[in-house]
Amino acid sequence: MLNEYLIVCPLVFLAGFVDSIGGGGGLISLPAFMLAGIPAHMSLATNKMASTMGTTVSTIRFARHGYMKWKFCAAGAVMALLGSPLGAMLALHVEETIIEKLMLVVLPVVAFYVLRKKNKEECETKSSLSDRTILLIVIASAFVIGIYDGFYGPGTGTFLILIFSGAAKMDTRTAAGTTKAINLSSNVAALITYIINGKVVYSMGITAGLFCIAGHYIGAGLVTKNGQKIVRPVILIVLFILFIKILSGMIE
Repeated sequence: MLNEYLIVCPLVFLAGFVDSIGGGGGLISLPAFMLAGIPAHMSLATNKMASTMGTTVSTIRFARHGYMKWKFCAAGAVMALLGSPLGAMLALHVEETIIEKLMLVVLPVVAFYVLRKKNKEECETKSSLSDRTILLIVIASAFVIGIYDGFYGPGTGTFLILIFSGAAKMDTRTAAGTTKAINLSSNVAALITYIINGKVVYSMGITAGLFCIAGHYIGAGLVTKNGQKIVRPVILIVLFILFIKILSGMIE
């Protein structure tokens, strides 16, 4: 039991630290639970508890700094609340061995899209699109990505930011703030679904969540212009190690 904590907690702390600087922390945290020997469904559920705790802290921070346009955030949050449980229920109906094998395929693909994301300078230019068009983009993307987040999760924030800054032409802060609101709602909805189905390991989830919060807090205080250049090699190294470990465990 202690070995599980020694594996999960440092990696979840690192995930929170990485996520606060450059995003992509879920790429580390979810495999960490499986590496510790926790069954796939319980890994998904317990990771969701830890990430919910970390996301709550960062969302509050964004809200306090006024980075959220509540019209977009509220609409996106509602759609995420509808989509995420669907993804979570789908995951619960998929055999654990399939989830493990699926992760070996999905993890590198998600990592590719997260790590190829280019640094973007903050842009305060107002979107050329109407609020109605932006709202439709937020609603559609929140529902679809919410399903993905409930089912799997890593890369959710990155995908949303890419959609909002690209398709919706949002400025960096609005895109990030809207993403945080949707991500938190999606996490909560999926977590409730997993709790109802008895898949959460509470002692591990709460402990890992505290480490996730610590990682977010410390990382947020160390953000620099070169933050992502530092974070990406760390993600690659940790991912490679976790990938090999999980693969070797499946072969055995």
